Amino acid sequence: MKSTGLFFVSLAALLVGTLATLPVHAEEITLAVAANFTAPMKLLAAEFEKDSGHKVVASYGSTGKFYAQIKNGAPFQILLAADDEIPAKLVKENMGVGGSQFTYAVGKLVLWSAKPGLVDSAGAVLKKGDFAHLALADPKLAPYGAAGLETLKALGIYEALQPKLVTAENVTQAFQFVSSGNAELGFVALSQVLKDGRIEGSSWLVPENLYTQIRKDAVILEPGKGRAAVEALMKFLKGDKAKAIIKSFGYAF
Repeated sequence: MKSTGLFFVSLAALLVGTLATLPVHAEEITLAVAANFTAPMKLLAAEFEKDSGHKVVASYGSTGKFYAQIKNGAPFQILLAADDEIPAKLVKENMGVGGSQFTYAVGKLVLWSAKPGLVDSAGAVLKKGDFAHLALADPKLAPYGAAGLETLKALGIYEALQPKLVTAENVTQAFQFVSSGNAELGFVALSQVLKDGRIEGSSWLVPENLYTQIRKDAVILEPGKGRAAVEALMKFLKGDKAKAIIKSFGYAF
């Protein structure tokens, strides 16, 4: 009987210790996340949930469409945008919390082809023009598309290649055009083509002095203001564990 009593005491102590590591009130956090950040966000969410006990409910899509939904009252608590302009706009329009905006990642532009050997490591294939189609996300809507356009203009070859440009709605679609072979090559995000530290096909990592830095900013939205779980997730995204995960997907800071 004595040993049985000790067992229950030990079990009770274990339960108390376990409960002490969990938040007093586990909360559900609603996020709007740029589509091209889907893979890292799923991993980040899993790690955060494991560490905090809170639940992350993420929607993935176009930052521009999320902006429209937020203006119409969508109850997102955090926006992880594809750029830094929409978060700033939301703060200015009193739909984002002032002082909460920060850059969670910096995107890198890459010229990529699913075909090995087509794209050389210096990007000279662009000047040769030995291809029929070059995919590019809509420069008016997508930061990677704008960066690709800047690159072509900086190299002085935009006019020559303009007839070969295939404009996609976003960088995800631009990647699909190239991966399916509908375009031989295209400007995409490094994070889309980097797998386990290597890139299949052929690629040129575009020098960062050829385009405006692609800053991806996060901001707390009004429905998330003052919520402990929301603040905890934003703090997690700034921490070393999150940065290591984000960096592994080809992003910088």
